[in-house]
Amino acid sequence: MADNSSLVGGEFLLRQIDRVIIVQLLVMIFICINVLLIVTFFEKECFYTTARYMFFAVTLLSDSLILILSDILLILNYFQITMQVWICIIISVVVLLYLIVTPVTLTVMTLECYVAICMPLQHGELCSQRSALQCILIIHGLSSGPCIVVLSTFFASASLSLYEQYRICSVQIFILHRWQNHLRSAVHQFYFLIMCIIIIFSYVKIMKVAKAASAEKTKSARKGLRTVILHAFQLLLCLIRLWTPLMESAVLQINFMLFNDVRYFNYILFSVAPKCLSPLIYGLRDEHFFYALKKHAFFG
Repeated sequence: MADNSSLVGGEFLLRQIDRVIIVQLLVMIFICINVLLIVTFFEKECFYTTARYMFFAVTLLSDSLILILSDILLILNYFQITMQVWICIIISVVVLLYLIVTPVTLTVMTLECYVAICMPLQHGELCSQRSALQCILIIHGLSSGPCIVVLSTFFASASLSLYEQYRICSVQIFILHRWQNHLRSAVHQFYFLIMCIIIIFSYVKIMKVAKAASAEKTKSARKGLRTVILHAFQLLLCLIRLWTPLMESAVLQINFMLFNDVRYFNYILFSVAPKCLSPLIYGLRDEHFFYALKKHAFFG
């Protein structure tokens, strides 16, 4: 009986190690791709002085940071390595903030597309480099809302002795009562409802322009529609990513092994892959950025 238990435990540990190695390979590949995209962004002045490329760079930096931090937390979690709660709080502040920065930035990129198609005369003024920098600050301010809610409820409920305890670091460490989880979920749903409304509004307005415009403008409007659809798809992936903890909590009550499998596949499908694939697709769709990327990648 003891031999069977140790055999099962050994197989489980080996499978965990294999999974961690696979994740490390994927993360390294995706980080290299994102770094290449970021370096390409800083290669030309027209990229870091144009609003849409500046917002694109924010998503690249945000996704790369989340990818690195979530990978570190995954390794610590899989090997049951603990840390003091106050250190976990510092790491989690960054994670909670930049989990929202990407979807908010995507929404702002949708609005920039709307202004470019539907308000071309005001586009230069509204989407200047200075306006883009101010908007990036506003994005981070708006994105801090869910983080503030989660941490405020945690600080109000946690005892002082908790901060010096050693725990496995995860977002769930901040959920001391069931109502905190509901409040966190409600805040995220509210944010995504507002973002979905903005994307639908932009899509409808651009579609009206596409129907009424001349042939040249129709081509531009249709490209704008495809961009909005891409942003909507990226936003959906972000939303699913925020729903995965609820799914995993439900599975944990059924079976631990199944929970472990679900958490692993959720991480690969909704955390690792979208952090590179979506930005890469967006970068390849832009002719100027694709040309600069190809030149940088193949000719140095």
